Amino acid sequence: MTAASQPFPVTTSQAVRQALLDRAEIALVDVREEDPFAQQHPLWAANFPLSKLELEAWTRMPRRDIRIVVYGQHDGEDLAPRAATVLRTLGYTDVSLLDGGLDAWIAAGGEVFRDVNVPSKSFGEVVEAKRHTPSLSATEVQALIDRQADVVIVDARRFDEYQTMNIPTSTSVPGAELVLRVRELAPDPATQVIVNCAGRTRSIIGTQSLINAGIPNRVAALRNGTIGWTLAGQTLSHGASRRAPPQVDAANLEQARAGARAIADRAGVKRIAFDALASLEAPGRTVYRFDVRTPEEYADGHLPGFASAPGGQLVQETDHNAPVRGARIVLTDDDDVRANMSASWLAQMGWDVYVVGPVGDALRSERGNPAANRPATPEAPTVTPTTLADWLEAGDVAVIDVTASANYVKRHIPGAWYAIRAQLAQALREIPPARRYVLTCGSSLLARFAAVDLQALTKAEVFVLEGGNAGWFDAGLPAEQGETRLAVPRMDRYRRPYEGTDNAAAAMQAYLDWEFGLIAQLDRDGTHFFEVA
Repeated sequence: MTAASQPFPVTTSQAVRQALLDRAEIALVDVREEDPFAQQHPLWAANFPLSKLELEAWTRMPRRDIRIVVYGQHDGEDLAPRAATVLRTLGYTDVSLLDGGLDAWIAAGGEVFRDVNVPSKSFGEVVEAKRHTPSLSATEVQALIDRQADVVIVDARRFDEYQTMNIPTSTSVPGAELVLRVRELAPDPATQVIVNCAGRTRSIIGTQSLINAGIPNRVAALRNGTIGWTLAGQTLSHGASRRAPPQVDAANLEQARAGARAIADRAGVKRIAFDALASLEAPGRTVYRFDVRTPEEYADGHLPGFASAPGGQLVQETDHNAPVRGARIVLTDDDDVRANMSASWLAQMGWDVYVVGPVGDALRSERGNPAANRPATPEAPTVTPTTLADWLEAGDVAVIDVTASANYVKRHIPGAWYAIRAQLAQALREIPPARRYVLTCGSSLLARFAAVDLQALTKAEVFVLEGGNAGWFDAGLPAEQGETRLAVPRMDRYRRPYEGTDNAAAAMQAYLDWEFGLIAQLDRDGTHFFEVA
């Protein structure tokens, strides 16, 4: 019997909970697709869809002897053994199955949460409750705009989110940039500053960041963000491109630096010299290293071994970036502001956080974005786009597209079926039998992994499209749009009620009601260790 085929041990829900309470390192891995994961999961569960497990595991769980507990059931199938086999093949040595899965977790009294990025969102509610973070309603902010009051509105989301929809007159200043750059936008202490996001969390954290860092201006969150704006019947703008000035005045930088260091110290953030980083790599300890500057700054030069994670989004998406609860997190920047502010929040969320001391630019010797850390791509027979076009015309082939469903709906090869890689067996029950199957995705990367799975399910010939969908369209071949052939439901991504511009009012209100209830859920769960400084 090979190591990959040996049975897996099980870990009880109580043992997982005890590890969380002991602050021991553990990764509770949910291998369902994002939508079922978002419907209900434990607070510290991390979503690793089985479909993409090989592509994400080594980056998100860097130490091979991490304690990993896996669960996930879909359509009557327990996906956990399949996922555990993949993890063992990838070299992980401490992999077990959650005994009884999610049902047993719930039966044992374990709390389950809805939505994504729940740790940060629930933490935001705690911050507002403990610090009484000031806020203004949508109608109050609209009134300030209408009378041209001395007010600056800053949007703490990613720039692409801001461009999709934004509060009129607002400027994009992603979360970690706020303390560093707000004085450039509001140099007069009499100017009112309002922070918004799509819902609640990033506006609460952004507002409280400015207050914690000692900005002299009055600061308030836009209550309930663009959701509250929309529910108030007010109009959003689209396609805006306003951004904070790229340069920071020396005096403003010094004030921002002092405020950021003060709150980081109060939160218990530790400091470490760059040449002492190796001391954190103790046996049994996972260390995440993040550069919290903008992606453009990161690509222009960064410290070796550090990944790009803009600070605001790092705090918002810590469960994705650092799925090993109990790990150490090390942050760096080049201004001594953004890393300290981001670290201050992570420390208050119960993380063991360090900020790298000042380093010379020469040490930021790596350029661009490092190649993803993933296993070798499986070999598979391939077919060119032009040959596939001939096969399709002859009618003796079925094309299976395992790309993200949103990309499939936007544009796909005419006649192609959409499928989720982990659900190929179910997909084959819907796709008419064919003599040949061709797997494709955006680039052909995921399709090559899927081809191995499909070869185990059929005696037909299996090929991968060279260059994937990009290769097909680059060749000038035709495209099709819409949900034309869904072999499985679109569950690879959870539809967030605060994204886009076409959400139902009832869904948006339900989302707000859910956020308001998070503190009570945290109290019942008891594993968070949130402590607001």
